[in-house]
Amino acid sequence: MKPKILSALILASSIAFTHCSRPPEQEALQPKTQELSQEQLVARGKYLTTISGCNDCHSPKIMTPAGPEPDPSRLLSGHPQNEKLSTIIKTSDWLLFNNTLTAFVGPWGVSYAANLTPDDTGIGNWKFEQFVTAIRKGKYKGLEGGRPLLPPMPWQMYRTMTDDDLLAVFTYLKSLPPVDNLVPSPISPDNSITKK
Repeated sequence: MKPKILSALILASSIAFTHCSRPPEQEALQPKTQELSQEQLVARGKYLTTISGCNDCHSPKIMTPAGPEPDPSRLLSGHPQNEKLSTIIKTSDWLLFNNTLTAFVGPWGVSYAANLTPDDTGIGNWKFEQFVTAIRKGKYKGLEGGRPLLPPMPWQMYRTMTDDDLLAVFTYLKSLPPVDNLVPSPISPDNSITKK
């Protein structure tokens, strides 16, 4: 056999072997929600919410000897409605956070982390389809005609989550104790309230 033909056969067989021996796609590795009990679905949603860093912005913090940690009595309840920013700092070069890490100032103005608990001031009356629209399309309250979600919400990163993952997260959020907390409206760079 000629060296060129032998090389081509070796290359073709190695490509075929590599293709056949690939690990399963990520989605195949994830449990299907229809195979999970309600308790397992909530646990998976809690896991996904934790590793996605949702508490980083959506849970008010308390100061501990180890630094700021999510306040367990206000998990995922968003920016506290009674904590208005006393000064609006205009910046085009920096992103600033308040002391509870739930309010953010940047070139877009001021944004506040949303209440993700099942209270009416949060996602209490949301349907799953709204949650999908919020995460996949970056729409406020998951409404097609809603304003865009503001930074630092990284919906562009989360929109690749599978439907099963989104259902698990939504199920977990709906299982939380509801917290009555009407988050303030965002403020545009010109200091006007952004319309919801």
